[in-house]
Amino acid sequence: MQLDFFPSRTLTVYLAKMFITRIVAVLVMLLLVLMMLDLLSTSGEILAVEGNGQGELLTYVSLRIPQLVARFLPYSVLLATLITLVGLNQNSEVVAMKAAGLSAHQVLAPLLLTAALVAVISFTFNERVVTRATASLKSWEATEFGAVPPESAAKANIYLTDGQNVLSAGSIAGSGDDIVMAGVTWYRRSPEGMIIEQVRAPRATFAAPGWELEQATRFEVANAGSEKLDRLVVGEQVTPSQIDLATVDPDTLPFWELSDSIERYEEVGRRTAELRAKWWHKLSGPLSSVLMPLLGSIAAFGLARSGQLFLRAVIGMALGFAYFVVDNAALAMGNFGGYPPFLAAWAPFLLFLLVGETVLVRTEE
Repeated sequence: MQLDFFPSRTLTVYLAKMFITRIVAVLVMLLLVLMMLDLLSTSGEILAVEGNGQGELLTYVSLRIPQLVARFLPYSVLLATLITLVGLNQNSEVVAMKAAGLSAHQVLAPLLLTAALVAVISFTFNERVVTRATASLKSWEATEFGAVPPESAAKANIYLTDGQNVLSAGSIAGSGDDIVMAGVTWYRRSPEGMIIEQVRAPRATFAAPGWELEQATRFEVANAGSEKLDRLVVGEQVTPSQIDLATVDPDTLPFWELSDSIERYEEVGRRTAELRAKWWHKLSGPLSSVLMPLLGSIAAFGLARSGQLFLRAVIGMALGFAYFVVDNAALAMGNFGGYPPFLAAWAPFLLFLLVGETVLVRTEE
């Protein structure tokens, strides 16, 4: 049975195919331009490492493109909305649909349905592909584009305290007692907080207790002298469980794994506002694609010959980009504790949902 909210099957398929084609075209265009600009600024750092070449550049592209897709897919939906609706308006197709008795919401229904499908695909892609690519890229960047780390080395730039002292690692692979650190630096500090000794090592493993540094180089600040050490155990108060908590990065964890990490944080009494806001945003972020046809719908209506079509398209684009600005600002406030996590993730979505509906109802319904 045909639902009244949708137009005929033929018209629904026609509008949906037109819309999804433009989403893909805009996304590919954005990816090509942004990836070239990214390579212009990053390729020098990658090729500066001895032994790196075209293969490493392709590896970087394969890890960076998923991030670009996740970030700019909602923008692509917004731009595709404007292109689709402006074209329908100019060809008087919107006038024909309204003359046939369709309401503004019925005209937009195929676009909203397509955007909802894009949101589901986006969420799945983010959690299955983007998180892994982000983890690998951050780990590789931590080694300054040296040897490409294995996929399990998913955590980078870790800092841990052992009393006054600090233990840092460029990347970490494994979990529990099998954790292996790479690019390790140990800072021994005085009670006043001054660094009196620095030890660097390419690798460290758990020594139960402490962490055994292999092929370490010690530098003493007092006499500016250095020495080679075959073996040195440091950070006896640093446990694998502390590292597991310290290495929680919401950008590299899927939705369901981040939930477990938040529970572990809460069990030890640590602050979870930032993680909780990112957790909610993993849902509201992809769902923002559904807003774009609504915010850009102002470009669909009104007579093209009135001379206001360009102004309507600009207003639709302004509403869409205003959402992204407010969304980023609210998420930042949530990270700093200014907003509750749920409000930080969902307030922009609900606000612009009401704005889009208000504009559509007041002007066209």
